[in-house]
Amino acid sequence: MNESNRNMIIAIVLSVVVLLGWQFFIAGPQLQKQQQQAALEQQQASAANPGLATASSTAPGHTATPAANGATAPAAAPAAIIDRAQAIAATQRVAIDTPSVKGSINLTGGRLDDLELKKYTETVDPSSPIITLLSPSGVETPEGMPYAYYVEQGWVPASGSTAKVPDAQTVWTADGGTATLTPQTPVTLTWDNGAGLVFHRTFAVDTNYLFTVTQTVDNKTGADVQLFPYSRAVREGTPKVQNFFVQHEGPVGVLGSNNEVSKKYSDVQSDKQERWDNTTGWIGYTDKYWATVVIANPGEQINAQFTYLKPGNVEQYQSSFVTSTPVTIAANASASDKSFVFAGAKEESVLSSYEQTQHIDRLDLLIDWGWFFFFTRPMFYLLKFLYGFLGNFGLAMLSMTVIVKLLFFPLANRSYASMAAMRRVQPEMKQIQARFKDDRPAQQQAMMELYKREKINPLSGCWPILLQIPVFYSLYTVIFISLEMRHAPFFGWIQDLAAQDPTNIFTLFGLINWDPTQLPFVGGFAHLGVWPLIMGCTMWVQMRLNPQQGDATQQAILNWMPVIFTFTLGTFPAGLVIYWSWNNTLSICQQYFIMSRHGAKVDLFGNILTSLGLRKPKTTT
Repeated sequence: MNESNRNMIIAIVLSVVVLLGWQFFIAGPQLQKQQQQAALEQQQASAANPGLATASSTAPGHTATPAANGATAPAAAPAAIIDRAQAIAATQRVAIDTPSVKGSINLTGGRLDDLELKKYTETVDPSSPIITLLSPSGVETPEGMPYAYYVEQGWVPASGSTAKVPDAQTVWTADGGTATLTPQTPVTLTWDNGAGLVFHRTFAVDTNYLFTVTQTVDNKTGADVQLFPYSRAVREGTPKVQNFFVQHEGPVGVLGSNNEVSKKYSDVQSDKQERWDNTTGWIGYTDKYWATVVIANPGEQINAQFTYLKPGNVEQYQSSFVTSTPVTIAANASASDKSFVFAGAKEESVLSSYEQTQHIDRLDLLIDWGWFFFFTRPMFYLLKFLYGFLGNFGLAMLSMTVIVKLLFFPLANRSYASMAAMRRVQPEMKQIQARFKDDRPAQQQAMMELYKREKINPLSGCWPILLQIPVFYSLYTVIFISLEMRHAPFFGWIQDLAAQDPTNIFTLFGLINWDPTQLPFVGGFAHLGVWPLIMGCTMWVQMRLNPQQGDATQQAILNWMPVIFTFTLGTFPAGLVIYWSWNNTLSICQQYFIMSRHGAKVDLFGNILTSLGLRKPKTTT
């Protein structure tokens, strides 16, 4: 076996290890697996407010802590589970209508608990239902499990205070009666505690997904009152996540200048509570394409925490913050506190804009760019740029592959030129191997002298293949996580580049009505569409650029590689398989051109005939 082919095989094996590991640990059986729910039966008790971050006794400038009086308790398990429409109709509400979202604010509790995303549907069919993000307590999932997802703001009295504050059962009054929240018309809710405090909660919303919530208290008690404003996002029931290595789904936040935090739901179950005192930033939940987070006023000191509770045997996750120091409402005066809520689609341009317009710290980190963010993010921008010209993300991806090939052409040129030189000196290498058959050190020394004289780098042949791995990973990340790629069509039967090729050879492309992916053990490899087959064929042809070798083990590896890759990529997003097919095609042309240019004969057609048994293999001398 010559050095060039040995290096190529090493590179291929490394790639296969990466892809097989991806299949078994990321994209295989765990694709649809739901997180295991921990049997945590004991509800956490908190003196101030279960599940809510409280003010620290060491808060700068103040030692007061919130008292239990008037604190909002975690939502209890509903007595009866009803559908979403019934839950919404059961309470008075203020409608929300913007170009991006629709829904309503629940006047009971003053909660944002009904929100749908106008621009996104559940499937590629534009007539399918739009995405539902927030839902009120008491709703059940299609599987019959309790589900709620909402955001609420409020006040917690300082220690020793007897002030009555609004809670989850408080019924607010909307100023103006039946006003609708729009980007042009904020809505104010009002509640009088009957003891000298009047609470106002004003909601404003932009044309995208950012809500501004201003809480104001009018103090008519004749004495100063100290209250801690809070905000929290609550999820009832453990959400299904895909558990993919390349993207985080679950509790998330940016707290402080260098503190990006992310947790799995199982981590929150185990820890029950995790707290960060005297910090700044935002906290909430991220899904694959959507997110809901509560955001403190930029620069405001807060105490934040993740909490797991189980009231009424309903699993409840809370992401909350409370200001580190109380708001003092002087007698016969008013005071306010402002916070934000992001609830919507993770559109990169929208998220990035909020850091500029609202000074919200790194909200764009809701998009998980992965380990190679320095490579993945520019690739995403390039794809969007090309899409602006071509109008098709598939064509943009193919164009980007050409650009990457051109950028790496100098390196590829040196690599393939070295491979061509290796092929030219093969007769001399055979002579050295025969001459020093029984003297391995002398053989290696003679080989190194040959490489030096002919200016050959025996490892250079690995680079064209190894360079594909970070490109492959980054493109996979972009296709998988970016909202822009969701439901992006290509041509023909590929209507969603982020989903796997819908065709399957094992159903004769739809002629047989059965689902082979449900088979035990092998089901994860039983989806093989047209584009994976095209990819496998291009890889097989690429392998034929080198003549068939006499070493049986080597030849078996080369023959099985396209088969392994074909089945492994069968369940990958169609966009990635199309990229790999196109990249193989470009590599075939590139290698053929460069090696022929440097004097190495490339008998591609003859090598194909030999592999098919239609021509006897040529012996190398």
